[in-house]
Amino acid sequence: MAAAIRVEVRPVTGPSELKRFVRLPWRIYAGDPAWVPPLLADVNAVLDRGKHPFHRHAEVEYFLAWRGDEVVGRIAAIVNRQYIDFHGERTGFFGFFECLDDAEAAAALLAEAEGWLRARGIERVQGPMSFSTNEEAPLGVLVDGFESPPMVMMGHSPSYYGALIEGAGYGKAKDLLAYLIDDQRPPERLVRGVARLRESEGIRVRPMEMRRFADEVRIIKEIYNSAWERNWGFVPMTDEEFAHLAKQLRPIVDPRLCQIAEANGEPAGFALALPDFNQVLKRLNGRLFPLGVLKLLWYRKSIDALRVLTLGLKPGFRRKGLDAMLYLAIFEEGAKAGYRRAECSWILEDNWEMRRGLERMGARVYKTYRIYEKSLGAG
Repeated sequence: MAAAIRVEVRPVTGPSELKRFVRLPWRIYAGDPAWVPPLLADVNAVLDRGKHPFHRHAEVEYFLAWRGDEVVGRIAAIVNRQYIDFHGERTGFFGFFECLDDAEAAAALLAEAEGWLRARGIERVQGPMSFSTNEEAPLGVLVDGFESPPMVMMGHSPSYYGALIEGAGYGKAKDLLAYLIDDQRPPERLVRGVARLRESEGIRVRPMEMRRFADEVRIIKEIYNSAWERNWGFVPMTDEEFAHLAKQLRPIVDPRLCQIAEANGEPAGFALALPDFNQVLKRLNGRLFPLGVLKLLWYRKSIDALRVLTLGLKPGFRRKGLDAMLYLAIFEEGAKAGYRRAECSWILEDNWEMRRGLERMGARVYKTYRIYEKSLGAG
């Protein structure tokens, strides 16, 4: 009987191997009706060390796992200097993890990433994180809610990923929750509470003004970096990263779904929701050309869900009801625009204030994503 071909993990070298790195998910998720193919151009742009602003303050290496001539897995090892400086801890990350149901391949990929990180002075590794909490997806592995497709800028993964990562010695670091609201009628007590707040002098919630887009982005960036400063895993976004994200989102932002709260004229908080463009991406198979643009324009009319991807308040304006006002504004504008469902994600499992607020609005947890961690110790 012939001996089994052993797994070999090697860094990605050259365009051909990078293409195999990018295209591996099409094999992993073949036949999975819940998977949404990402746009190939977007993935290539994120991985491009010369173009994506994340790479200005980070070091990243991409690896492929091979059995002979067959690619069976991939991973990225990530040193984010912005994270290390902000948190004062030598934590690194693994991301872009995809693998066949192959414990040997998964363990080899993770071991290679760990060795690469350890050689750079990293003491603990967390993941999957691709690249950071600011990049959104894929973030964590799905541990509950496999039956439905992810919404825009959220990830999906096979049910066996958790077991592969735990088998390599990782434990849970944090769960991230996705809440679903599928009732278009806002709770009466929310409406009454916001009505009382609106009578308070100086409180206002308004939609984003697209004609002042650059100014509005500056306001949102200031709120964003102050609102989440003490959140688990948070890293401030650089000006270049924020400008890059704003440029990406501008074509799909509906100003009615980006609401800014002001108190006596001072920006105090904001909420941003996006139409669930994953409903369209699912039909494009990763490509906008030659007909993808036409499909995008045609099918976007049928999008019936939205995702509230961020809501934040400056520290001095919390516990004043502004979050309720923002939620209601998104709720009402979304319903008027014809959206029938809304996902609020992601929410830290121990963010009880936000969780209770969502549950009072009738939301329920329907997907759970898990970030894992491992101490690297002495090599």
